[in-house]
Amino acid sequence: MTDYIYPSSVEEAIAHLEAYDGEARIIAGGTDVLPDLRKHKIHPHCLVDVTRIPGLDRITVTEDVVEVGAAVTFAAIENSPFLNQHVQALVDAARSVGAAAIQNAATWVGNIVQAMPAADGAIVAIALEAEARVADRHGAIWQPVESLFGGPGVSNVNPSRQVVTHVRFPRHRSRWGTAWARVGRRRSLVLPILNCAAKLCLDPDGVRVTRACIALGPVAPRPFRARQAEAFLIGQSADAEFFSQAARIAQGEADPRSSLMRASREYRLAVIPSLVSDVLSAAAVAAKHAGSRN
Repeated sequence: MTDYIYPSSVEEAIAHLEAYDGEARIIAGGTDVLPDLRKHKIHPHCLVDVTRIPGLDRITVTEDVVEVGAAVTFAAIENSPFLNQHVQALVDAARSVGAAAIQNAATWVGNIVQAMPAADGAIVAIALEAEARVADRHGAIWQPVESLFGGPGVSNVNPSRQVVTHVRFPRHRSRWGTAWARVGRRRSLVLPILNCAAKLCLDPDGVRVTRACIALGPVAPRPFRARQAEAFLIGQSADAEFFSQAARIAQGEADPRSSLMRASREYRLAVIPSLVSDVLSAAAVAAKHAGSRN
């Protein structure tokens, strides 16, 4: 590598990528890119650092959407008053990403683009039904975050040609709540055996489920949504009985593999029902407490 560039705009960043014709690479926090450089997994001639582009370090909240820039770190997410009050799943997942030094550098967007099937930030993004703004020389489009994963560690975003500038997710007008949990040998600094995030929207009385999203990892080559369990919950009472049934449905949808670094397939399948049920219960409590604050 010979060059390190700080562009002042997204357009300038894309221009540099094009000028290097595939030999440059986007970097933000660098907590994944720099280890890959040291291990010789990647060999860019130039790194294009987006952290000084105005606006990419902001969390923007409107009536309908929450938008997070590509340079927003997990530490900034942890310290956001709005996210702490309304999107606890994202805050809790941010706290699990490495140690404090890593959280001060690592970004949510980078965690997503890394495309690992159990990345804590990616699992939460899937549950939030988040979209990513992907920009290249042809322009910029919003794509579901779920569509960005090509396989374990394989992203459909080309960091030598494209820039993910923002991630956004809907801010619901109804009662809604989120929750996240992981199973691991330690609370952080280890690969999760399992992790789960959920979003629930309830009716105005806080009694029945009107929308459900359940994301799990690593139970498939990509971050996974338990869509059959989600469909089952619609119209059901937001209580432990139905959450347990949905969790067993999610267990049937999952297809984890055995891993020497994580756990056996059998262990993970056995844990899924209690993990999903607990996360759904926590999301329901958050939704019931939300009331009209959202």
